[in-house]
Amino acid sequence: MQQERDPSAPADAAVPSRPAADLPPAVHVLLVEDDEAIRRSVGMALERYGYRVSLAPDGLTGLEMFRAAQHDLLLLDIMLPHLDGIGLCHRIRETSQTPILMMSARSDALDVVAGLEAGADDYVVKPVDTNVLVARIRTLLRRATFTAPPATDDRPGDADGLLTFRNLSIDTRGLEVRVDGQPLALAPTELRLLLEFAAAPGIALQRQTLLRKVWDYGWDGDIRVVDLAVQRLRKKIGAEHIETIRGFGYKFRR
Repeated sequence: MQQERDPSAPADAAVPSRPAADLPPAVHVLLVEDDEAIRRSVGMALERYGYRVSLAPDGLTGLEMFRAAQHDLLLLDIMLPHLDGIGLCHRIRETSQTPILMMSARSDALDVVAGLEAGADDYVVKPVDTNVLVARIRTLLRRATFTAPPATDDRPGDADGLLTFRNLSIDTRGLEVRVDGQPLALAPTELRLLLEFAAAPGIALQRQTLLRKVWDYGWDGDIRVVDLAVQRLRKKIGAEHIETIRGFGYKFRR
């Protein structure tokens, strides 16, 4: 039976007849949402795009399901019973760097900030537009499977793929980061952000530029995700490595 196209969606955003190479069928999304209607509708929408979706009605159940099976991405509502989305995000980040996308009502600005501070990679606003949601998910999955760019000779010290900034070393080929010789675990977004900084030491980078390059936004997104990701990165590599340029953005110190 032919699937109906959403009349409100643009022509090129119709439910796709997904080619096998477009998205691996094994991509597994864990959706944690307490509203049954939203949980079912979002889950069905993602399945129509070829995702495998597991559903959890509350934070504790979501945590148990995450620990029991392999998931490629988590989609978390902020307001959840038993264990809210922020607490769940904290618990997951204790052991995993799996991409996390938060869902928030328009009035939950402070909760959005708290979710990003807890380690979420991005957020979407409810009611969720399916096209936007799928675009964000695809972007997060691309970041999670990020591979190093080809080596070049135009960056000093990068002939062997190793960059060193005082006590910080970055292997741009192996995608490994060390601080004081100790390996450092970074979420995919944090790693992409660090690589953008390391590629332009001493150069002031606008927040909008980082938003476009790291978050892959082709439109003006929320610069709070940049500020909070920088805040998390500073805690891990040391605040002295990243300088704030007030009213503009950030600069990575040589």
